[in-house]
Amino acid sequence: MSLPALLSHLRLPVIGSPLFIISNPELVIAQCKAGIVGSFPTLNARPSGMLDEWLHRITEELAAHDRDNPDRPAAPFACNLIVHRSNPRLEEDAMVLAKWKVPLVITSLGAIEDINKGVHDWGGIVLHDIINQRFAHKAIEKGADGLIAVAAGAGGHAGAQSPFALMQELREWFDGPIALSGAIAHGRSILAAQAMGADLAYIGSPWIATPEANAIDAYKQAIVEGAAADIVYSNLFTGVHGNYLKSSIERAGLDPDHLPESDPTTMDFAKATGSEAKAWKDIWGSGQGIGAVKEVEPVAVRVARLEAQYAEARRELALKAGL
Repeated sequence: MSLPALLSHLRLPVIGSPLFIISNPELVIAQCKAGIVGSFPTLNARPSGMLDEWLHRITEELAAHDRDNPDRPAAPFACNLIVHRSNPRLEEDAMVLAKWKVPLVITSLGAIEDINKGVHDWGGIVLHDIINQRFAHKAIEKGADGLIAVAAGAGGHAGAQSPFALMQELREWFDGPIALSGAIAHGRSILAAQAMGADLAYIGSPWIATPEANAIDAYKQAIVEGAAADIVYSNLFTGVHGNYLKSSIERAGLDPDHLPESDPTTMDFAKATGSEAKAWKDIWGSGQGIGAVKEVEPVAVRVARLEAQYAEARRELALKAGL
């Protein structure tokens, strides 16, 4: 199955994943102008009334870019809607997305048929993030158009399955759009994701180390200096397993090698809408692919670097295959 027209003309087959706290209009606009999908969680716009302001700004600035650059239009943007029952803003945020007819909606932590239908009613597309086949089947049954396969090594909330296994099993029954997430930080990895059957790479952690990201300098530098060995997988901080920078856990006074297990039923996104958003502010999410991030650099420069790496990887693979 071919990609929807909305996603078929990207400079690179990449979605910049929505990063809690980190993703803001500056980052999203820069990503879209550079030719990849930019996205943000609606909960990042706080208080809730700010979501309308963010969407107004993003829409206007991308439209202005397109007028000034008809030969190089911006990529579409996406909003991440947390559909978990504990999100008190779900209905309100969904109404704002409908007002602005957001072209791409990424749903997480639940699959709700009415939400998907609402997005389809305004002409939008829904991608739902999943970590296993059970959640994938449920998402498609509830009307999602495509999937985001969150494999082992992804930053923030992440699965535990190998991307090879996850993609193989998904492609046995689903031929729709799939973005693959998990330690993708190099152009070579984008090509590898496609080779495994994904249509798009879903990249998050490298964007933290950009001037546009809403992250403190220490966090950005930790991404630059970090590697896979510096990542800890735990469900302590939100009730859902995720990957975090070991240094931030140590800074919080915890032993990253002996973290207790958390009760998944304690997951509460109401806390993410106020002053209690501590887990993601003080404990820094990151994927295992950050060894490829060598410096803090603007989004446009990073996209150009990924594009060059991707092109070189394609050439190398063609030579190896004798093509």
